[in-house]
Amino acid sequence: MPDHHGAAEASLPPVIAAPPDEVDDPPVFPDPARSAAPQWTEDPGPNRRFLAFSIFVLATSLVAAWFVGAITPPHVGEGGATVIWSGLLLALGFLLAEQLAINIDVRSGVSWTISFSEIPLVIGLFVAPFEVVLAAHLIAGVGTLVVRKVNDRILYNAGAMVFEITCAFAVVNLVDRALGGIGPAWTGALAGALAAPLSSTLLALVCVRILGRRMRVGPAVRLMLRTLVLGLVNASVGVVGYQVVVHAEAGWPLLVLAMSGLAALYIAYSGLLREQRDLEALSEVSLIVARSGHQAAAKPSLGLADPNEVAGVADSDEWQAIAERIKEQLGAARVVLRLRFDPQLPLHTVVSGADLPGEVHDVETSGTKADALLRLPGSHVRHFRRGDAVPEVRHALARRGAEEALVVPLRSANHLLGVVEAHDKLSRWRGFGQADTRLIGTMASHLATAMDNRRLVATLRHDAYHDPLTGLLNRPGFRRAAGEPLRQHPNSVVLRIDLDILSTVSDALGYAWSDRMVVAAGRRLRAALGPDVALARLEGGQFAALLARASSDEAHGVAERLRAELAAPYPVDRLTVEANSVVGYSTPRTAEGEPVELDVDALLQRADVALRAARSGGDTVRVYQPTMGQVFLRRFQLVTQFRQALETGQVKVHYQPKVALPSRQVIGVEALVRWRHPEFGRLDPDEFVPAVEAAGLVDALTGFVMEQSLIRVRKWLNRGLRIAAAVNLSVRSLDDPRFPDRVAEALERHGVPPELLTLELTESGVMADPQRALPVLRRLHTLGVTLAVDDFGTGYSSLAYLRQLPVDEVKIDKSFVLGMGTDLGDLAVVRSIVELGHSLGLTVVAEGVEDDAARDQLSAMGCDVAQGYLISRPLSESRLEAWLQARTTQARGVRDETVLTLLS
Repeated sequence: MPDHHGAAEASLPPVIAAPPDEVDDPPVFPDPARSAAPQWTEDPGPNRRFLAFSIFVLATSLVAAWFVGAITPPHVGEGGATVIWSGLLLALGFLLAEQLAINIDVRSGVSWTISFSEIPLVIGLFVAPFEVVLAAHLIAGVGTLVVRKVNDRILYNAGAMVFEITCAFAVVNLVDRALGGIGPAWTGALAGALAAPLSSTLLALVCVRILGRRMRVGPAVRLMLRTLVLGLVNASVGVVGYQVVVHAEAGWPLLVLAMSGLAALYIAYSGLLREQRDLEALSEVSLIVARSGHQAAAKPSLGLADPNEVAGVADSDEWQAIAERIKEQLGAARVVLRLRFDPQLPLHTVVSGADLPGEVHDVETSGTKADALLRLPGSHVRHFRRGDAVPEVRHALARRGAEEALVVPLRSANHLLGVVEAHDKLSRWRGFGQADTRLIGTMASHLATAMDNRRLVATLRHDAYHDPLTGLLNRPGFRRAAGEPLRQHPNSVVLRIDLDILSTVSDALGYAWSDRMVVAAGRRLRAALGPDVALARLEGGQFAALLARASSDEAHGVAERLRAELAAPYPVDRLTVEANSVVGYSTPRTAEGEPVELDVDALLQRADVALRAARSGGDTVRVYQPTMGQVFLRRFQLVTQFRQALETGQVKVHYQPKVALPSRQVIGVEALVRWRHPEFGRLDPDEFVPAVEAAGLVDALTGFVMEQSLIRVRKWLNRGLRIAAAVNLSVRSLDDPRFPDRVAEALERHGVPPELLTLELTESGVMADPQRALPVLRRLHTLGVTLAVDDFGTGYSSLAYLRQLPVDEVKIDKSFVLGMGTDLGDLAVVRSIVELGHSLGLTVVAEGVEDDAARDQLSAMGCDVAQGYLISRPLSESRLEAWLQARTTQARGVRDETVLTLLS
C-alpha cells in the first residue's frame, strides 16, 4: 500500500539546503501512485504552504484522536504490564513493517511502496487500547524519520500517523455498533485496518490539491483501488495470523512460515521489477547520450576553438536528465556528473539533487591539490563510507557533505572522460548495496562508451570540415559554415586570398618550410579577421573568408589590410622571405544592388575569377565584375568545343611562305592554325592556343597541324616540288617520350622525307628544362627532322645551352626585325644573332620582314631565310596555290627538282 512515512523515507530527499522563504516555484510532486506524501524534486527548501498544512494536519488529527479516544470503550483484558508489553511488541512490529517496506519502480518517476504496517495495526485493534496502538505507531514511525534525518516532514508524517490510527479505531467502533454482535468478531478490525491506508491516501491527495497540483479522477481512483487491494491483503494476513495464533494449536510456526513466504514473494517480485527498471534506465541513459551526440554532430560549426561552444553542449538538458535518472534509479540524495567534453578544458559539473558545496563544484583532477575522488585509478566502482574511509577520502566526503558515496571514473584507454558520483542512499539504513554498485557501474560503462563515441564523431566531424595543417576550415567546412550567414545576410562578401612564392620556397627548401609559411599566414589572417569570421584554407596558399554584413568598400579595405599583414617578412630557415598576395572578392548582389540567389561555391568561383583577373591585370585587389565571368566562360567554351571544331572543319591550317636570301627561292612554309567559330567568329591563335594548351589538348592540336602539313608537302612532292613545312611545337610535346615515335610514324605514312618537316620550339620553352627536353630533341634529330628555335633573342638562353641543343636553325624574333630600320640596338642584335648562328653552323631565319629595306639589310648580313608580310601573309591552301602560280616562276634546280623563285 502507499505508506506515508515509509514513502517519505524512500522518496523524499532529507537534505534541504535553502530556507523556506527562498522557495519561489511550487513544489513538484510525483504520480500519486508513488507515495501518499508530497515530494520536492528540485525545490531547495521546504515549502511554506506545506509547513502550514502539516501543522494543520497534526492539530486536526490530535483533536480527532482526543474525540475518538473519548468515545472508544475501554479495552477489557490484561493488566498494565500486559498492556505495556503489547505496546512494545506493537512498536517493534510497526518498526519491522517500516524497515521491510518494498519500493517497486513501476516506470520512470513512478514507484509503488509496499508496506506491511496493516499487519501490526490489525493485531493492535484486537489486543491493545487506542492509546497504546497510537503510541506504538508514533514511536516507530517518528523514530524512523528522526534516525533517517527526515526532519522537515516529521510534522506532516506524525499528523498522518495519528490520522490513520484515529480513522482505524473510529471505523472499528462504527462497524461494531452497526453489526451489534452479528457476524464474525474480526469484521470491525478488518474494516479499521483498511480505513487506515485509505485515509492516508486521501490525505495525500488533499495535500497535492492544496499545494497547487492537480490529479485527474482516473489516476486517483486507480490509486485508491491499489491501496484497497494491498490493504486488504495485508489486513487479511494480520487477521488470519491473529486467529491462527489465538485459536490454533502451535499457531506461531504456521504464522511465521506464512509471513516468511509472503515476504519472500514480495522481495522476489520487487527484485524482478528492479532488474527490469535497471535495464530501462540503462537504455534511457544510452538513448539520451546518443541523442545529445547526434544533435552536437548536426550542429553547424565555424571551426573556431571556442570554449563557449563546448560549454553550450555541456549545459544541455540531456546531461541534467541523465543525472536525475541515475539519482532516481539509485535512490540517492545527490548525483554529480563531472564530464570532460574537450581534453583541453576542465571537467564540467552537472548536479542533480541536493546542492553541491561551491568549494567542490569545480575541483582539480591532477596535481597536489587534486580531489581524492577524482584521481582514482581504473574504471571500476568504489564504495566509500566516511566512517571507515582513509583520511583523504574522508576529507573529500566531508567537503561534499556526504556520509557515503559511489564513485566510478569514466575512461577511454588512458584518458579520463569524467567521473560519476552518487551520494547518500535514502531508502535503506544500510546504504548503497550490491545492486546499486552494479547499476552505477553498468551505467558508467554505457556513459563512457557513449562519450567516447561522441568524441570520435566529433573528431571525425572536425577532420571532415577542417584543414589538418592550419586547423582552419577546409572547403566543405567553409561551405557548411558560410551557407546560413549568406542566406540571412545577402550583403555579405566572400574573399579569396592567394599567397605567392610558396612554390619557390618548397622547391628551394622543401615542403616543410612552405607548410610553415602557410601556417603562419593562416594565423595572421585569423588574428586580422577575429575569431567570429569563417576562415578556410582551400589548398596550397589559397584562403577564403566570409565577411558578413559588409559593403564592397569595407571588403576592399579589409582585403588591403590582409595583404599588408601577409606581406610582413617570414623567417624561413635563417632567411627572411617576403610573400606577395592577391585578393579577389565577390558579393551576392548585382551591380544595381539587388540580391541574387548564389551559393557559397558560386561566390567562391566568382572571387576566384576576380583574383585571376587581378593577377593577370597586375592588380593586388579586385572585385568581381560580370564581364570577368564572360571572359572565363568564353575560354571554357573554347576548350570544351575544340575537339568538335577539329572534327567539323572549323579549325584549318594556313601557310606563310619562307624565301631564301638572296636567291628568293620559296623553300618552305610555316603552318599556322586558324579557327573560325560559329558563334565568336574568327579567333586569334593567341586567344585559344594557350587555353587549349592549359587544358591538355595541345597534342591533338599539334597532331592535326602536322597531319595537314604533311598532306600538303606530299601533294607538292607529287608535283615535283620540294617545299618544307614548319610546325610549331608545345613544351608539353617535349615532355612526351613517345612523341618522336608518332612523328616517325606520320612521316612514313605520308612518305615525306624527314628533312621536309621542321619542328619549331620557343626559346623559353626549351630552356625552361633543357635536360628534360634533350632526349626527345636528340631522337627527333636522329630521325632527320629539322629543328628550329623560334623567337630567338627574347628568352634567356646561354650560348652553352644553345651549343648543346641538336637544332638546325634559329628564327630571329620579329620584334627585332621590325625595329632594324629605326633602332640601332635592334640592328645590332639581329647582326649578332646572324653571326652567332653561322658560327654554330645553323640556318638563320628572320621573321617579320615587311619592307624591302629590311630584306636588303638581312641579305647584306648574310641571313639565310626571310619570312613576313613583304613576301606574303598566311594563306589558306587554295589561296596559297593561287599565290604560288601568280608570284613565282618555275625552274630546274641543281638536283633536277622544280624550284619556285619569287618574282620581282
